[in-house]
Amino acid sequence: MNCIPRSLPRTAAAKRTATPSRGRPTAWRVSTPAAGDDITLQLRVKDGKIEDAGFIGSGCAISQASASLMIDLVKGRTVEDAHRLISLYFQMIKGKITPEELDDLEDVAALQGIAHVPARVKCAVLAWHTLEEALDGEGKTDKVTTEEQE
Repeated sequence: MNCIPRSLPRTAAAKRTATPSRGRPTAWRVSTPAAGDDITLQLRVKDGKIEDAGFIGSGCAISQASASLMIDLVKGRTVEDAHRLISLYFQMIKGKITPEELDDLEDVAALQGIAHVPARVKCAVLAWHTLEEALDGEGKTDKVTTEEQE
């Protein structure tokens, strides 16, 4: 089963590396070797709220800026609100967002112009897809991948 949307490069994979049951953050690592982007997203979710979040990464400025802005936006919010913001972000990247919705993205709105640079969209959405999968799969799976399952 492919858990990460097909819009990510076929070589991208995310893997949960710690369990939340021990009070540590849960981490997901995703990389796109062809683009050279690598992000490890760490989340601590308790009672439906993102208590803490962070990332370690390397790669292009767009992937790293997007991850940093995303962390600042979702830290301290409920999982439900984070899902709403993820959806708004994807609408913005597709160029289908209203000015009122754009305001909800706060500083992340600075990435709106990426919608006009298709070659950089995958860089801009990498961390966001990882966050979406992390929130959807919290505690449900050890590995998510875009590779075909045999």
